[in-house]
Amino acid sequence: MNTVMWTILTMSAPILWGTTYIVTSELLPDGMPYTSAVIRCLPAGIGLLLLSRYKPRLNEWKPLAVIGFLNITCFQGLLFIAAYRLPGGLAAVLGAIQPLIILFLGWVLLSQRPNVLSILSCVTAVIGMGCLILQPIWEGQSTWDVIGLAAALGGAVSMALGTFLTKHWQLNHTLNIPITSLTGWQLTLGGILLLPFSLWVDPEFQDITNQHIISYSYLIIFGTLLSYLAWFKGIQKLSPVAVSALGLLSPVTATVLGWYCLNQTLEGWALIGLPLVIGSVLAVQLAQLKHFKQQKLSTYKPQEKIA
Repeated sequence: MNTVMWTILTMSAPILWGTTYIVTSELLPDGMPYTSAVIRCLPAGIGLLLLSRYKPRLNEWKPLAVIGFLNITCFQGLLFIAAYRLPGGLAAVLGAIQPLIILFLGWVLLSQRPNVLSILSCVTAVIGMGCLILQPIWEGQSTWDVIGLAAALGGAVSMALGTFLTKHWQLNHTLNIPITSLTGWQLTLGGILLLPFSLWVDPEFQDITNQHIISYSYLIIFGTLLSYLAWFKGIQKLSPVAVSALGLLSPVTATVLGWYCLNQTLEGWALIGLPLVIGSVLAVQLAQLKHFKQQKLSTYKPQEKIA
């Protein structure tokens, strides 16, 4: 598969994640963020481990625990807190800072100076997300929920750092393990770390309906198992900045679903913000593809002619 096909495959993950917000707010039991995160992650992780049957080596446990904590425990826990407290588009909107965080980490830790197009595209994405987030507030349809916004921001930072470290440890062969095992162990370890919060913080389940069972099944299969496989495969094949930029499709999906399914308005500044975000995603992909081609050309040395 070429870069375009890997990009399309990776796109499926944030699009599926964007549906989490409407499923959570409309179809799941109220006030159970950690329980929902555990139910979403742990069965999918155990299923992948049974499929892969890979036992990590001693030196792989620490990085697996770190990225499992960042990508799953922190991100999923904070995602559901935001999803319960904020409208879908608003909950996802702070993910726009992920590409900027990864560009900063690459620059500071790996001396990878970002190109101008990537920086401009990421800044434009933040502006576009700002248009989406401010429109409903200006119209009085939603208010600032400090806890919800802090959770959304924390989830974005956690996922950005997890994406960066996953790619870094794959490149230096610290985590040179099959993608099903990499995904399964992260989901399992992350789900186990979420379990105490589910037992001690969330209320007990009351009546479980068929709607809850179907909704959780959707999140387990499509919103977790398949989407995380696609996401971590994308991290393996694409640059971390390009992958994180695709994560902007999650708030776009949440916003569009809120507009289409819940009659949330999409007008004014939101109509400017939406194409800005989509255009920024495309621009980041082009910038990273150009950078990748330049790296290949700089490392290519033609053979000398034989006399």
